[in-house]
Amino acid sequence: MTPLDKIIEDFSFLDEWEDRYRFVIELGKALPDLPEEKRTLENKVQGCASQVWLVTHASGDPDNPILTFEGDSDAHIVRGLVAIVLATYSGKPASEIAALDALDVFGKIGLVEHLSSQRANGLRSMIKRIREEARVRTAA
Repeated sequence: MTPLDKIIEDFSFLDEWEDRYRFVIELGKALPDLPEEKRTLENKVQGCASQVWLVTHASGDPDNPILTFEGDSDAHIVRGLVAIVLATYSGKPASEIAALDALDVFGKIGLVEHLSSQRANGLRSMIKRIREEARVRTAA
């Protein structure tokens, strides 16, 4: 079972929005801290109300590398959203990442409709950045 499958399964047991909200915060608490030296302007995601940083690592085939991601945020709930985004994309080939929209995952677990417009926009910004990096790396 992938980390994302586990998250989706865990969400299926939570009926109340408050329980889901707490679970997202718990996911964020479990996310490793991003070292201070990686909290750079270059790694910062634009379009997020909270501060969000994403770091991309590529390995393997240069034409379709496996991408892994590190991420962090200064807001508890957003940090949890980062954890779900990383579980969705990290460890996959760039071509697969470019074709995968994590908003579908957030819809499946019933989170999208509960996010404020600012958080939803920030989430879209994170997803857009990751997919754009994947597209660039498959085109290289």
